[in-house]
Amino acid sequence: MDKVLEAINLNKSFTDPVEFQVLKNINFSVNRGEFLSLMGKSGSGKSTLLYLLSTMDTAYEGQVIVNGQLLTGMNQDQLSSFRNEHIGFVFQFHFLLPEFSCLENVMIPAMKLKKWSMKEIEQRALAKLELLGVADQAYKLASRLSGGQQQRVAIARALINDPALIMGDEPTGNLDSHNSQNVQEIFRDLANKQQQTIIAVTHDAEFARNTDRIIELSDGEILK
Repeated sequence: MDKVLEAINLNKSFTDPVEFQVLKNINFSVNRGEFLSLMGKSGSGKSTLLYLLSTMDTAYEGQVIVNGQLLTGMNQDQLSSFRNEHIGFVFQFHFLLPEFSCLENVMIPAMKLKKWSMKEIEQRALAKLELLGVADQAYKLASRLSGGQQQRVAIARALINDPALIMGDEPTGNLDSHNSQNVQEIFRDLANKQQQTIIAVTHDAEFARNTDRIIELSDGEILK
């Protein structure tokens, strides 16, 4: 199997106000096309783990490897560049820019990457919106869309650079049950049909049941 992510002996401590170890010897890998959920009670370390894996937090012991590249030890500029090309993010809140159209919002990560011409970027963005079933909303302001539509646009934005990995932090946490199920089905299709690798932190047991694998954390450790 083609490994997209490896976490090797990850340990993380906070020191304020007293030293507290929040992650303890975390080891696992994720294969291409796998849809994985991270679960655990509040304070279990799951969101902290996602921030380490996504390179947003670099103060840890151990190693993080994405797409065969060791990210541990890279500087912030290198990590920012790597993230933009290889990791897409979907959050609980969509973080779309309300004064921009849906199309413009989706184009932003590709414009930062500077890998394609503006015409190609626009075509890619339209194709991603089509994939997510919201191409008819492309020229509307993001602020004019429903919550479910906005989250679809946010997923299209995460996909624009064809990242190795999509990371979701409670991606259905702000949606009603109907739209939550739609997003689950989108992720399922992306994993099955596009071989997209997805790691999502969730409190939603129903969401987790629809993933390929659940990693559950308790007190900073993976439950066996």
